[in-house]
Amino acid sequence: MRIWLSQHARTLAATLARLVRSPVASLLNVGVIGVALALPVGFHVGLANLQAFASELAAAPQLSLFLALEASASDVAQIDQRLKRHSGVRKYHYISREQALREIKTSTGLADVVESLSHNPLPDAFVVDASDGASQTLEALRDEFKRWPKVAHVQLDSAWAQRLEAVLKLGRLAVLMLGALLAFALIAVTFNTIRLQILTQREEIEIAKLIGATNPFIRRPFLYFGALLGLAGGGAAWLIVLGGVYLLNDGLSDLSRLYGVPLRLHPLTAQDSLSLLLFSAWLGWFGARLSVGRHLSELEFR
Repeated sequence: MRIWLSQHARTLAATLARLVRSPVASLLNVGVIGVALALPVGFHVGLANLQAFASELAAAPQLSLFLALEASASDVAQIDQRLKRHSGVRKYHYISREQALREIKTSTGLADVVESLSHNPLPDAFVVDASDGASQTLEALRDEFKRWPKVAHVQLDSAWAQRLEAVLKLGRLAVLMLGALLAFALIAVTFNTIRLQILTQREEIEIAKLIGATNPFIRRPFLYFGALLGLAGGGAAWLIVLGGVYLLNDGLSDLSRLYGVPLRLHPLTAQDSLSLLLFSAWLGWFGARLSVGRHLSELEFR
């Protein structure tokens, strides 16, 4: 076991030295891999932030019941009792038309406009939190509330979030397709890089095979080379995405101050970062495995 580990350690050290001896070629290969991986990873980060934002806003599905303008106090009391007895209602609160007008006057900066109104155009409203957040249940409650007397309109406040979720599903599929295509491209890049390495060291390989070197022994440094190249490319992609998130957050801070809404993108989590590095290393190893397997077999037939 100790001999096996020492052999792998020496091979790893020799592979690192080979990468360092050709810094320009290594940096170019790492840059190509990093940019290619940064594209799907960046889209993934954007979709994850959008999904978190939508989930935060739509965490408690709500329906807004707007009453008719001619609804009296007894009509409001009847609807209040029906909501209190309804099994699908978790909680609710009543917003009178006077309260709604005061909130518009104080929070929107339209005090002059509100003062110029001859009458209050806003209706009484109930904001209802449903017991079940399933879309079918919410739509059924909306249709039921619409049929109640003196209810003029029912607004499902989480409908936009459901539409956004549908868009996010499409976006995740697009990221998956893009990632698959770029993963194939990265395997091709590694395959070609290892092919050039094998052609450069063909005479050394042939001599090593003549003195009894096995295929696993010959294959090992090339596999390490591909894995290290992929790992370095994954690290470059991580840095690119981190830098992009930092720059975007710097721009979003101005929007946050203007609109008073916390807008901030979150970078890759530790788990996603580890997955990126391991996956990129595996892509490099797999491309090297395909390349060295093919070219070693060609050398054997010569």
